[in-house]
Amino acid sequence: MASTPSPDLILEPLSLEADGFPARPLSEWLTTFHLASVVLDPYTNESSWILKTATRVLQAFSGAAVRTNLIVTAGADDAKAFLGPLAKEFLVFTDPDRAAVKSFGLKTLPAFVFVRSDGTIPVATEGWNPNEWRAVAKAIADVTSWTAPAIPGLGDPTAFAGTPALG
Repeated sequence: MASTPSPDLILEPLSLEADGFPARPLSEWLTTFHLASVVLDPYTNESSWILKTATRVLQAFSGAAVRTNLIVTAGADDAKAFLGPLAKEFLVFTDPDRAAVKSFGLKTLPAFVFVRSDGTIPVATEGWNPNEWRAVAKAIADVTSWTAPAIPGLGDPTAFAGTPALG
């Protein structure tokens, strides 16, 4: 079960250029927008199975008042290798020591987490269960006055439990 993360949690964006965004506390990432985060472990098959679905879901919120992002439990080089061209399409946070995973209280990855601008997590899901991911997407859509994407979608995998979040 997800828990309210520390506002001092440092989120470090994946830098693709020399003048990339600096690492900042969670509270600063939430000053304007909520966060819709998909947390992935690039060293597991399960996270690779859900990558296409996760990006489709996040793309559906691209114009909403939510900062869509991927949190990858790896350093920059492994995150770039895992995401390929998606590293340029999304805000990506690297979490090699799994500080965000721990602060969010996650036990299983992949995970889909909604962090409101007040720093609370009203809804999250771990593993891949289409009904649960749909509930998270609906909560995001309700708060942002947006339309939730169809979940499951064509080509989405069947439900699976995921892998231990702490490796």
